[in-house]
Amino acid sequence: MKRRNFLIGATTITLAEFLAGCEAQGDLNIQLLKSTIPAQMVSKFKRELTSESKLNFNPQENLTELFSLLQSWQRKLLLEKQKSSTEQRKKINIANLVTLGDYWLANAIKQELIQPLNSEALQNWNKLPEKWQKLVKRNNQGYADPEGKIWAAPYQSGTTLIAYRVDKFKTLGWQPTDWSDLWREELRHRFSLLDQPREVIGLTLKKLGKSYNAKNLSKVENLKSELVKLNQQVKYYASNNYLQSLIIGDTWLAVGWSNDILPLIKNRKDIAAIIPKSGTALWSNVWVKPAATAETSLTEKWIDFCWKPEIAEQMSLITQTTSPIIPGINPTELTSEIKDNSLLLPPEDILEKSDFLYPLADSTIEQYRQLWREIRQPVSSST
Repeated sequence: MKRRNFLIGATTITLAEFLAGCEAQGDLNIQLLKSTIPAQMVSKFKRELTSESKLNFNPQENLTELFSLLQSWQRKLLLEKQKSSTEQRKKINIANLVTLGDYWLANAIKQELIQPLNSEALQNWNKLPEKWQKLVKRNNQGYADPEGKIWAAPYQSGTTLIAYRVDKFKTLGWQPTDWSDLWREELRHRFSLLDQPREVIGLTLKKLGKSYNAKNLSKVENLKSELVKLNQQVKYYASNNYLQSLIIGDTWLAVGWSNDILPLIKNRKDIAAIIPKSGTALWSNVWVKPAATAETSLTEKWIDFCWKPEIAEQMSLITQTTSPIIPGINPTELTSEIKDNSLLLPPEDILEKSDFLYPLADSTIEQYRQLWREIRQPVSSST
């Protein structure tokens, strides 16, 4: 799943600057997605520690690199098991925590790259809303299971949004409110869609009153015909750089991820965004524990720190993503910058109608692939 990195304002110090001079190894070693944790938060966490501890936060450019790190550690460990020298094994420096996107969680579990977390050691676990608790409770095959183990700790969340040009829609005399607007004749060849089958087929399922996680597409009435019409409407598909066309006015609307869109509209009055009222796709960045990492109490302390309400608020505002803790906080206790921002704090009724993209059975995945191939033939991809 291609989700680009978050941008932090120029006045925010970078994690690399804060950690300059830190040693390669420390009491807490975290490999994280670049720009998802503000350096100020790491500094505050360090000040709260009662003992001198070394912190190593190593940012990576994308989720693919982080997943590859988990795989490389596993390969090295398998090789080292064949050696008798314990000294050689010590040379493998495995992080205590790693960022993954929730979409990667199933494969990490199935490939035995990670180990479950101990929720009893997480003081703030119960502050996490049920929707996010359900997201990370999985069986050993990676599928959602209410009786499953806890395989990850969500620390950021976002949505799929509709961004649009305010000036262009002013001339049309209406504003988009839901996915169904994409089928309106006035928008023919004037918008872009993400180049992602689960996103495009999913939003069409939502238009038809279904879930993003529908298990048998052949039983969804009118799904293919609606997708064919949508394909005739779209100007192009792209998962990267799709907002540039919106900025210059080449497109009037773009379906995209909130971590791309929110930093943009914060500084531009000519572009606005909405969460479709019928519900949307949710995503989350999560902390996972590598399978053979060294034990340290700082692992749970860091996760709990991220789930503190005051920390969650600060991180949400700085990164323009939503801490999973935020929806569970009484709105009267939130700053106006969050509680009055429906894009950072989606209304409860819309959140209830929205879905995380859960792993699907192989037979269902093949249905998605086949349908995607069939509808995409008339329009070429632009990425």
